[in-house]
Amino acid sequence: MAADLVQRTRRSLAEADPELDNLIKQEAVRQYKGLELIASENFTTRAVLEVNGSCLTNKYSEGYPGARYYGGNEIIDQVENLCIARALATFRLDPEKWGVNVQPYSGSGANFAVFTALLNPHDRIMGLDLPSGGHLTHGFYTAKKKVSATSIFFESLPYQVHQSGEKAGWIDMDRLEENARLFKPKILIAGGSAYPREWDYERFRRIADENDSIMHMDMAHISGLVAAGECNNPFDYCDIVTTTTHKTLRGPRAGLIFYRKGPKPARANAKEGEPVQMYDYEQRIKEAVFPGLQGGPHDHTIAGVATALLDAATPEFKAYIQQVKKNAAAMASKLQSFGYKLVTDGTENHLNLWDLRPVGLTGSKAEKVLDYSHITVNKNSVHGDKSAVTPGGVRLGASALTSRGFVEADFEKVAEFLHRGIEIALDIQKTSGKMLKDFVAALEKSEDVRTLRADVEKFAVSHEMCGFEGPAALSALSA
Repeated sequence: MAADLVQRTRRSLAEADPELDNLIKQEAVRQYKGLELIASENFTTRAVLEVNGSCLTNKYSEGYPGARYYGGNEIIDQVENLCIARALATFRLDPEKWGVNVQPYSGSGANFAVFTALLNPHDRIMGLDLPSGGHLTHGFYTAKKKVSATSIFFESLPYQVHQSGEKAGWIDMDRLEENARLFKPKILIAGGSAYPREWDYERFRRIADENDSIMHMDMAHISGLVAAGECNNPFDYCDIVTTTTHKTLRGPRAGLIFYRKGPKPARANAKEGEPVQMYDYEQRIKEAVFPGLQGGPHDHTIAGVATALLDAATPEFKAYIQQVKKNAAAMASKLQSFGYKLVTDGTENHLNLWDLRPVGLTGSKAEKVLDYSHITVNKNSVHGDKSAVTPGGVRLGASALTSRGFVEADFEKVAEFLHRGIEIALDIQKTSGKMLKDFVAALEKSEDVRTLRADVEKFAVSHEMCGFEGPAALSALSA
């Protein structure tokens, strides 16, 4: 009987749960046959997939290396320490000056751990406003509701991009500086989820110093670019840097918190003989992550992050990121050739923000028609929007398809598919009206959509799949 019970645990997923096995196979086929353009997604490597599904998921390891609340963690300690060492090495950081916590379950959790560690309730923060390309966790709220927990527990005054004129879509640094002088934020946050341009860390640092603020960069979207040395380096100026690990970094879904350690630089107005101040972030952040906000770390995911970081430190990864940037620029150029408006008229990183208001289409409808055509994008707020539910734009990322080997010519073809989708949407809208449900009902009947989907799928499967074999996924589903 005991042997039978053990044998039962060794069944494959297909044997143990054929229904879920079938759904996973369907998802693999969906990824292979479609064009993935969501800027916060990527296709991770086979090595990461293997590690993330390994026996490491079995272990409980509350605490930190050398100080666990459970026994049997001698191997897990080595795994976490390896991830820490690789994180510092990949981002070219001196372990005497920087530390990193690799236990956060996500980027959002990493951000809230920073706020929990370094702020008191109702302390003040400033981050980029969500409609300007910021992230929810940076303190977003509306006139009617405090949407983010950050805005519930802390006082938030978001900064914005220019709303009009030649600089529309670019961060209004002058107004940021002016408001910071009045608001005096405890933490000044750089970083966003839909901002296609570089960050002026030097000016952020000056503003932070003027107001005695901690400077925090959330590099979740561009961490792969930072690792590859293909953008401005936040570590040169920031006190805290957080990131996710799955976007341009191409790892599993998790978060990292980098923090300064050691002596602080001398203040410009320091008095003679004034004692050297030391950074005190490390212990505070450790305690905020555990036991403050989380339980046992996900050791299988930490190991997957370590594997991804090893890859991110290679010349091949640098070449990958360079191609990501070229592909994003090529897609931008092709869309502009069709007469479309891109926020800031282009990109310097992995994403574009496509403003569809000039052609009379909402981002919600664009997302729907493209989804039906097997092109995955996400609707996104654009400066001046009044609603995040029916925004005026769409966000387009180049990371995932570049992982599949796409180059500039391929992204030009992708832009042609996007253009066809928008033309179909505008044509359908003429008869369906403005209601989204009526528009979707018309999409389901459209022969043009079916034709576009067939063309998209034929193009997609002509490229290899990252992390797993695409043709094998098709065969497994049909078996």
